[in-house]
Amino acid sequence: MSSSRPSQSSEGSRRSRHSARIIAQTTVDAKLHADFEESGSSFDYSTSVRVTSPAVENNQPPRSDKVTTTYLHHIQKGKLIQPFGCLLALDEKTFKVIAYSENAPELLTMASHAVPSVGENPVLGIGTDIRSLFTAPSASALQKALGFGDVSLLNPILVHCRTSAKPFYAIVHKVTGSIVVDFEPVKPYEVPMTAAGALQSYKLAAKAITRLQSLPSGSMERLCDTMVQEVFELTGYDRVMAYKFHDDDHGEVVSEVTKPGLEPYLGLHYPATDIPQAARFLFMKNKVRMIVDCNAKHVKVLQDDKLSFDLTLCGSTLRAPHTCHLQYMANMDSIASLVMAVVVNEEDGGEDAETAQKRKRLWGLVVCHNTTPRFVPFPLRYACEFLAQVFAIHVNKEVELENQIVEKNILRTQTLLCDMLMRDAPLGIVSQSPNIMDLVKCDGAALLYKEKVWKLGTTPSEFHLQEIASWLCEYHADSTGLSTDSLHDAGFPSALALGDSVCGMAAVRISSRDMIFWFRSHTAGEVRWGGAKHDPDDRDDARRMHPRSSFKAFLEVVKTRSLPWKDYEMDAIHSLQLILRNAFKDGGETTDLNTNVIHSKLNDLKIDGMQELEAVTSEMVRLIETATVPILAVDSDGLVNGWNTKIAELTGLTIDEAIGKHLLTLVEDSSVEIVKRMLEKALEGTEEQNVQFEIKTHLSRADAGPISLVVNACASKDLHENVVGVCFVAHDLTGQKTVMDKFTRIEGDYKAIVQNPNPLIPPIFGTDESGWCTEWNPAMSKLTGLKREEVMEKMLLGEVFGTQRNSCCRLKNQEAFVNLGIVLNNAVTSQEAEKVPFSFFTGGGKYVECLLCVSKKLDREGVVTGVFCFLQLASHELQQALHVQRLAERTALKRQKALDYIKREIRNPLSGIMFTRKMMEGTDLGPEQRRILQTSGLCEKQLSKILDDSDLESIIEGCLDLEMKEFSLNEVLTASTSQVMMKSNGKNVRVINETREEVTSESLYGDSIRLQQVLADIMLMSVNFTPSGGQLTVTASLRKDQLGRSVHLSYLEIRITHTGTGVPEFLLNQMFGTEEDVSEEGLSLMVSRKLVKLMNGDVQYLRQAGKSSFIVTAELAAATE
Repeated sequence: MSSSRPSQSSEGSRRSRHSARIIAQTTVDAKLHADFEESGSSFDYSTSVRVTSPAVENNQPPRSDKVTTTYLHHIQKGKLIQPFGCLLALDEKTFKVIAYSENAPELLTMASHAVPSVGENPVLGIGTDIRSLFTAPSASALQKALGFGDVSLLNPILVHCRTSAKPFYAIVHKVTGSIVVDFEPVKPYEVPMTAAGALQSYKLAAKAITRLQSLPSGSMERLCDTMVQEVFELTGYDRVMAYKFHDDDHGEVVSEVTKPGLEPYLGLHYPATDIPQAARFLFMKNKVRMIVDCNAKHVKVLQDDKLSFDLTLCGSTLRAPHTCHLQYMANMDSIASLVMAVVVNEEDGGEDAETAQKRKRLWGLVVCHNTTPRFVPFPLRYACEFLAQVFAIHVNKEVELENQIVEKNILRTQTLLCDMLMRDAPLGIVSQSPNIMDLVKCDGAALLYKEKVWKLGTTPSEFHLQEIASWLCEYHADSTGLSTDSLHDAGFPSALALGDSVCGMAAVRISSRDMIFWFRSHTAGEVRWGGAKHDPDDRDDARRMHPRSSFKAFLEVVKTRSLPWKDYEMDAIHSLQLILRNAFKDGGETTDLNTNVIHSKLNDLKIDGMQELEAVTSEMVRLIETATVPILAVDSDGLVNGWNTKIAELTGLTIDEAIGKHLLTLVEDSSVEIVKRMLEKALEGTEEQNVQFEIKTHLSRADAGPISLVVNACASKDLHENVVGVCFVAHDLTGQKTVMDKFTRIEGDYKAIVQNPNPLIPPIFGTDESGWCTEWNPAMSKLTGLKREEVMEKMLLGEVFGTQRNSCCRLKNQEAFVNLGIVLNNAVTSQEAEKVPFSFFTGGGKYVECLLCVSKKLDREGVVTGVFCFLQLASHELQQALHVQRLAERTALKRQKALDYIKREIRNPLSGIMFTRKMMEGTDLGPEQRRILQTSGLCEKQLSKILDDSDLESIIEGCLDLEMKEFSLNEVLTASTSQVMMKSNGKNVRVINETREEVTSESLYGDSIRLQQVLADIMLMSVNFTPSGGQLTVTASLRKDQLGRSVHLSYLEIRITHTGTGVPEFLLNQMFGTEEDVSEEGLSLMVSRKLVKLMNGDVQYLRQAGKSSFIVTAELAAATE
């Protein structure tokens, strides 16, 4: 799809383009389906894909026609099911049958010879009450489920037929105006699941979930490999694949496990038509799909003729696949399949749960194939669905991590390109490294500038580039650029002449005739076959939808198409475009930029930010010291350097006694390894949360026993992101732990403890082994505003805690729902209790953040009968301390963003100044004019270096690398002096350079720009404190020591003498670092002195009668003559 792109990417336009593509692709799917139905054995898949390939121009979807409407109706309103079970549709009010599958009477009412008949056998037909078909307990269970709000939460429901006593799993779902019940027979070898509910099914996937949860982040390949391996072991299919959808909706097998002897499909790509859009929509609704036998004869569903609507079977587990898909499976030698949808979020942090539910996308599928018929019981399929949800959460995190890494690299490259631009505009972005090809993934790039072309990598010829530029000017003159994955589809007349090497292009204008281009080759060049049996000379049967044929069709479809340009790539390109356009705009006019004013503004911003942060920091220190929660800190050696009043009170160890002791000597022996590991990880930058350990008590508190704390570690970092210590914010659980220990050990009646209103009793709720809420104590009622009777006998997952608005306590998103299921599942399967962050909205809309601890509930025989959940809430003081910490972080981020913005805005006119100077250098200039330009260039370099300074602390701490370049002292003195002339002329202060010519003409080696910065700042400070009509004199001297045959060590001394009373004493104290509060002028002097110290020199200040002098010394290198 080709499109003209705006200057900034838009999430709304991206969704609009995606929606248009879905509509277009659905039309193609419908045409393929119609061709197949009409052609039968003569159907040519490859030709059909080629002829019906979608082309969406200008984001306008094609009109839906009769073929598409018929196709969608056929998909949704099919009247066939698979024969491995039977189906009943019921009136939602009377529970009477309004539709049934032809095999239902035989499966549900046929008497068994092994079971004696009692009374007449029930007859199944339209109008039959479903409760008459099953035993009394089963009928009661069904009636309860059918009247339930969200019936799917109770699936599967175990029922027994009244006539045969055969067990079935009833899987219930609601559709408009009716209830659909699928009945799947329980196989003789199965142990029937007697309790309904998700928790029972989740147990089956416990091992696989634990394996996924234990994986380290940072590898999508490892995640997918683990998922397919776990599903392979869990389900027993011959082949399990992870199938990923790309941005243009085509698919790729990214991971695979097979039994020996099967042809591998790993790495194969398939066109979007292989999995129709309608099927993808159904996967979003019904996330697990099973086909037991593609050769089995389908069963009709008979519907009441009086119904005013057609029954939809979209949500049925028995729904029959369409003939086109069955043929595809047969051609792959696959008889049975099981497919799980992998649905990930596309929500923004500020959206509510209901909106977030609508903002999901199908990332891909986990596909299982079998060469023989295979049936997987519903409980195991339910477990697979939950496993796929866990997998989707991890996929989402990996996608976010990959995007962050890519965007970080793009930002880094942008910064480097800007620097190149300043050094050599605009040719630096193509002539140096990194270059514009490093900005985004591409095969080639080109710069068209002043009718000349600079090319990198694989690009069109210079003739074709000029032709593309002319075409853009003629047909896209109203836009600032164009991005397309197909120049052919975008309408470029000579696209086919470019060959396969150039298909996609992103182009931006940097002036009316100057442009930058990025090019990509066709996608087929990116694709690799995974199967070892593939041979380019192999010929497939184009009339059969075999994977090899499908892959060949894909090659035909993308022959003139490249990978699409991602939004973040276009953002990076447009950012560079803006910088270049501003540089060209500013380059056409003379710009007078006062370096000192800019530097002053930058320092103002830094000082304001520092003062604001100091105020926030002081408030934080006060809160920490007086907080009613224990807080302690250690340095990088593990020695205590922070110990607040609360921790001193709990342990009996005063602040003076604690400071300097090693943390490991203060904790209980049983907790040493836990704390040691936590400390080591924190010092490496990994901050563990909710770690529980015990700390010793001393003196008057020694008899009380150890203190139980749950702690969050926070690594303390310096300005260079080096970890210099760890702060531990703790919560005292001693009282609660005592209660919980008693509670979990009690063998008799626990209600006296749970229902006790004592404030030490935390909020507690519980479930039985099936997931029904069985406990909700007074503390929980107080927290949520929900009475005990309002939640009892409701499903904890879904009804009590869910993502829908009618849930008692609403969770933020689906990820939170899945994570709660994981924690409950771990407890039910007897895994060790864990503390995890947990948050929800109460019925009143209050947002609660806490820790959730889940413990299994055992009967006298040690059998798990349910779980108890304990909430641990942070104290008000801790919440306030965390709020202040977040405020400090936001303040720092705000100031940093403002500083970055000013730096970026300064770079644009600076680029214009450099560009103007370079243009002037190419003109006919006299010696004096060239000297002035040279001084201007030195000032530009100084400003550029100042803008590159990430922070002042790096200079103050001496963490700065100096350059070693040859320079003339005369150039440095001239450039420094020029920066104070505006100020000195305004005050009528004479500036005189009395340095001898043999000194100024000396060639030295060192960081001339930093020396120039120091001298300019000190001269400006001297002028500021020189009275009007006064004088400033600069004198420099050199003394050399020979270090070898060719190098001298030069001792440079520069005296900057000014008349008047001199610089105030408090500023000099700030320069020497003896005062904590630093002003703007003091900071400038302090930085200057630190820079000189890096040159093995110093700055001194000498007062004399009627005048004062700054004496700057530095060690530099000089070559022997």
